[in-house]
Amino acid sequence: MSAEAADREAATSSRPCTPPQTCWFEFLLEESLLEKHLRKPCPDPAPVQLIVQFLEQASKPSVNEQNQVQPPPDNKRNRILKLLALKVAAHLKWDLDILEKSLSVPVLNMLLNELLCISKVPPGTKHVDMDLDTLPPTTAMAILLYNRWAIRTIVQSSFPVKQAKPGPPQLSVMNQMQQEKELTENILKVLKEQASDSILVLEAALKLNKDLYVHTMRTLDFLAMEPGMVNGETESSTAGLKIKTEEMQCQVCYDLGAAYFQQGSTNSAVYENAREKFFRTKELIAEIGSLSLHCTIDEKRLAGYCQACDVLVPSSDSTSQQLTPYSQVHICLRSGNYQEVIKIFVEDNLTFSLPVQFRQSVLRELFQKAQQGNEALDEICFKVCACNTVRDILEGRTVSVPFNQLFLRPNKEKIDFLLEVCSRSINLEKASDSLKGNMAAFLKNVCLGLEDLQYVFMISSHELFITLLKDEERKLLVDQMRKRSPRVNLCIKPVTSFYDIPASASVNIGQLEHQLILSVDPWRIRQILIELHGMTSERQFWTVSNKWEVPSVYSGVILGIKDNLTRDLVYILMAKGLHCSTVKDFSHAKQLFAACLELVTEFSPKLRQVMLNEMLLLDIHTHEAGTGQSGERPPSDLISRVRGYLEMRLPDIPLRQVIAEECVAFMLNWRENEYLTLQVPALLLQSNPYVKLGQLLAATCKELPGPKESRRTAKDLWEVIVQICSVSSQHKRGNDGRVSLIKQRESTLGIMYRSELLSFIKKLREPLVLTIILSLFVKLHNVREDIVNDITAEHISIWPSSIPNLQSVDFEAVAITVKELVRYALSINPNNHSWLVIQADIYFATNQYSAALHYYLQAGAVCSDFFNKAVPPDVYTDQVIKRMIKCCSLLNCHTQVAILCQFLREIDYKTAFKSLQEQNSHDAMDSYYDYIWDVTILEYLTYLHHKRGETDKRQIAIHLLTMDDNFFFLFPDFY
Repeated sequence: MSAEAADREAATSSRPCTPPQTCWFEFLLEESLLEKHLRKPCPDPAPVQLIVQFLEQASKPSVNEQNQVQPPPDNKRNRILKLLALKVAAHLKWDLDILEKSLSVPVLNMLLNELLCISKVPPGTKHVDMDLDTLPPTTAMAILLYNRWAIRTIVQSSFPVKQAKPGPPQLSVMNQMQQEKELTENILKVLKEQASDSILVLEAALKLNKDLYVHTMRTLDFLAMEPGMVNGETESSTAGLKIKTEEMQCQVCYDLGAAYFQQGSTNSAVYENAREKFFRTKELIAEIGSLSLHCTIDEKRLAGYCQACDVLVPSSDSTSQQLTPYSQVHICLRSGNYQEVIKIFVEDNLTFSLPVQFRQSVLRELFQKAQQGNEALDEICFKVCACNTVRDILEGRTVSVPFNQLFLRPNKEKIDFLLEVCSRSINLEKASDSLKGNMAAFLKNVCLGLEDLQYVFMISSHELFITLLKDEERKLLVDQMRKRSPRVNLCIKPVTSFYDIPASASVNIGQLEHQLILSVDPWRIRQILIELHGMTSERQFWTVSNKWEVPSVYSGVILGIKDNLTRDLVYILMAKGLHCSTVKDFSHAKQLFAACLELVTEFSPKLRQVMLNEMLLLDIHTHEAGTGQSGERPPSDLISRVRGYLEMRLPDIPLRQVIAEECVAFMLNWRENEYLTLQVPALLLQSNPYVKLGQLLAATCKELPGPKESRRTAKDLWEVIVQICSVSSQHKRGNDGRVSLIKQRESTLGIMYRSELLSFIKKLREPLVLTIILSLFVKLHNVREDIVNDITAEHISIWPSSIPNLQSVDFEAVAITVKELVRYALSINPNNHSWLVIQADIYFATNQYSAALHYYLQAGAVCSDFFNKAVPPDVYTDQVIKRMIKCCSLLNCHTQVAILCQFLREIDYKTAFKSLQEQNSHDAMDSYYDYIWDVTILEYLTYLHHKRGETDKRQIAIHLLTMDDNFFFLFPDFY
């Protein structure tokens, strides 16, 4: 039983405490009289008293002929009384302030539960599990009213209550008060248990963007007169009293804020949530106006809450009546509006209102997000850090370490932004001499730290720099820069030719080697190497870092270059390019490879072809990591280059196996099967195993639609894979002359090793190719003699059904490969029902029945729009259903076994009857009877429960038998 249901039952079983009165309410049972009474200026009795009296009479217990007390009967009179109570509340516009002030907790609980019932909220269903956006407006509003009242009652119960002075002791009154107190405590206990669910419901309500409606006396009349109208006007978007979205959100925000504030006494972090909700309430009140008809907020109390939050939440400005800079920054960070944060920080550089520690905490938060993989925040981190650095400089502090790290690789955009921040952070007309001096010193030091004289010129020619520094200081700075690089004139644009970059010899070898390790700019790398070779001719600078790795097939050619500078440059450019490609920094990799290609073209045709091959591999990776992920086909130029590589017949060119592997995978992924099948040179098929494997896979895909007799390529592919998965045995003759088996190792007869095959397959993304490979390995797994439970797969019939030498196949390795391949395939497409069934079969074969059932159900869900359509019979075959039945049986879900038995082509009554006889079941048992439609099984259930004396369950089965359409299920082919 859910918390709401328990709550409702507790309320229904009670009698509200009101003093005995005359039976005037009997005259109000006619609705017209009730409405006339409520229209009076000062009706007596008051409306809230009417609610109490109506509910008291409706909840009176009855007494049977044996003088036994029975629950209140569900007759027409009591239903009318409850409806009248709801109509009075509707007359009061469901104002919780009025209702809470005048009604006790048990009475208001009973009233709101009746509202839930009449609004068609399913009893026993948790409100948090219901999607408010899809519910009728009146139903959603009823749920919101109940949950608003729930958290308001919890908050109110936490306040101290002044005890009323006791009057003369009267035993009946004291008993009545004690009963009401106990009932209130029970209801509060239930409300507190479901408090977290109520908060989640209200948080979800804040995401609604539609107006809601609450029942009025008119809509309640419709419900009373004609129940069929429930799905008509009373649930339409225009029925009832309209509550605008802003009014609803304002009430919900205020109630949530009060709930969070009350929780803050045990968890101080929640005060931030309370503060957010209260300030949002103030914004909404400003939008809708304080005279709203349906939104009554105690603005004085709200102001007190806001003031308290300003004190309790350290990041708030307690004197601010508007949105403070702290709040603005927090809101921008939550919404991802980082440009606004930068704007606030720049403006603060003039006012110094935000503490430095707060600004640093914002930068730390952005750093953490950037380190978690959000590369887009790198630029934002620099800009925020630049704003903080300018603030530090103006206040006389030193430049921070993070700024030096982020400014290690300056560019034009960074220089422009830094100059903009500096210009906007100082008012030259009002600034003191100390502020101007600090800013001038900072700009001067930035210039001295820059190596690229273009950037120095950008700063030295800026208006702010010219204004702050005197002529003598500017001339001195220019002289210092000229001494550091005597060949360059600041007025001349640096030459960008690869061979004409001037070298500077003013730094030591250690610093240059450090820069050489960090740099990914090919022009800068060459400049550093020129300087290093000018200092010493004895060093081999390609050995500076042990992280620079070049494939062995290339290193012999590169290290054979006679000129030391050229050898170091080619080796380092290739090593850095390969590293950038590995870490998916494709733009820098392309720059490095392009520079290396330009360099080697003039003296080595062999290395030129090597670089063209590496650039082809880089372009493949770039496309696959970029537009290829969205399904966009590669450009025809790239496909032509891949074909050219596969057809290349240049002798003595060092080749990396991985390039051919990636090219073949690329052609298979983009369905170039025609080319792989017919146009690949025969010499390449013999020399490259990946091309051979790719040709067999492409041909199998091409022949798949044809008759089984024409699939000769499938047999060739089968034999190749069997050889790869084979093992060879080594024997040893002992002293007694006997030969014993001592070791088994992977056979060398295959075209590649199993690990290489697995690595190649994990580069494939084409579903048909992956399906063929999976079906082949599944068939190979099923061939072994000791298999009890076969694994099923698509296209499994195209493979041979036996192997001449079973002992030669490493079936343990095959089983491991199948598991790895299925895991990889599902990572590519988790909604492929065929792969999901294979995964389920694997779990079933290894006795993991819960996981197997999960994947069987998932396979059915993905191919039926989550069971909104029929599951195709080729997915849920008899074998799959029988396995699902076995899973349920072994998991002690016996009622589900009976349900699944109905889906077989021939219903398995024996298994169904046997499962229904089980009394120790772990499923919902009779709650699932609605999903049994077979008359024979229902008749057996009726007989079984009659035999056991289980009258209630027998009645459920009989009721289902008498229904014309007792179950709408999703498998019409089985019905």
